[in-house]
Amino acid sequence: MDKDLASIQEARDAVKAASEAWQTWSKASQAEVDRVCAAMAEAGFNAADRLGRLAHEETGYGNAAHKKIKNEFGSKIVWESIRDLKTVGVIKHDPDRRLYEIAWPMGVIAALVPSTNPTSTALFKILIAVKARNAIVLSPHPGAARCTYEAVSVMAQAAERAGAPRGLIACLQQISLEGTQALMTHRSTALILATGGGPMVKAAHSTGKPAFGVGPGNVPVYVDRSADLEKAARYSVASKAFDCSTICATEQAMVVDRPVARQLAELMRAEGAYFTNDAETAATRKVIFHPNGSINTALVGKPAPYIAGYAGFHVPDDIRVLITPLTQIGKSEPLSFEKLTTVLGWYEVDGWEDGCDHSIALIETGGRGHTQIIYAQDERVIMAFGLEKPVFRILVNAMGTLGAIGMTTGIMPSLTLGSGGIGGAITGDNITAQHLINIKRLAYELKAPPLEAMLPGEVPAGPRPQEIERLVRQIVDEIIERKPV
Repeated sequence: MDKDLASIQEARDAVKAASEAWQTWSKASQAEVDRVCAAMAEAGFNAADRLGRLAHEETGYGNAAHKKIKNEFGSKIVWESIRDLKTVGVIKHDPDRRLYEIAWPMGVIAALVPSTNPTSTALFKILIAVKARNAIVLSPHPGAARCTYEAVSVMAQAAERAGAPRGLIACLQQISLEGTQALMTHRSTALILATGGGPMVKAAHSTGKPAFGVGPGNVPVYVDRSADLEKAARYSVASKAFDCSTICATEQAMVVDRPVARQLAELMRAEGAYFTNDAETAATRKVIFHPNGSINTALVGKPAPYIAGYAGFHVPDDIRVLITPLTQIGKSEPLSFEKLTTVLGWYEVDGWEDGCDHSIALIETGGRGHTQIIYAQDERVIMAFGLEKPVFRILVNAMGTLGAIGMTTGIMPSLTLGSGGIGGAITGDNITAQHLINIKRLAYELKAPPLEAMLPGEVPAGPRPQEIERLVRQIVDEIIERKPV
């Protein structure tokens, strides 16, 4: 059979089986749901190291140790954040308003999984879907099909051992664009969870199905003169280097207040940053992006020494991040766009107002609605950034990678970060289980309707025959009187 046709048939079969399993799962009790989810979270956590190594080996992105951390986050930490969330039956009662809110599942969820975070995203999406009493079918990226399938298998087997129906959790193995399209458009697919590149998210939104998609993250980091510079340097280098910059909330450009720029640069060098000269910056610019502006996937998720060697220059093996000094933002400067690898832009500005303008310009190049980071102690400056930036995550004195996903901040733990209406998404939230339930509202009468609403009302009657005859005669008489003699 043709590969595309086989992929389409596999998608149809998976959704059909998931829909049948969901008919049973949709009637599960809260205790049953939580037992299954707890078992999956434990299984995912225990497999975190093995899945991290599989993901690194198959994709070549990042490093296995950091992928293990993301797998632990996508299983244990995500589960801890939703464990007490009520997703079955009455989830809220307002006695004053005599209103009950009742959880109702969506149905079958189609989940698209990126190659940059292929196992952690799978663990996360399965947990939030099943917690909300949904079924889920995942479509991996072709470059990460094996490791994603293994992550899904770990969760599906744990779920079935804990009492979930077979077929509730599935993963496509014959990957094609046509098969993924068949998954997303199937009549039994209720909602799409799209995490990945722009074309994938756009395809999800174009199906006519409800979809949670994410936009790109071109995250600026403003470092104010009031900042703790040692922390800003340590966190920024570590975060950019984390799994070789494969999380969409990773730092993309440092926007530094000029009075502290030299000191911050020295501190970042001490943390393993290498500042490129003009020739090295030009060489890096040339290899990171293709002439049409698309990113060179051969350099996605690669260590800094590898990037440098590819560009034709050498840096020590212990260098963690390449920093490219820049002056332009937008189409004239490709390095001002999102770079899913260990290359970080550097801009120097005069004061926080200038830093604000530069940050907004960077966000407008491709990170609308996503994330901004600020290092400062001046609360006035912090609040100005919080109020003015067109993003839905503003991190204060925190690293982008682990802060935006909710591992080190109070933001809801998630690996699908909404970019809101300005970023082309339905929400700016970190997507979690509460987004995957519908809510029914059982409402009692609070007050009687107005009396007028209970009466039939007066319907104006038409003219009686005698009135019509009188009007006709009157008109005729007027015509006769106007007739000339």
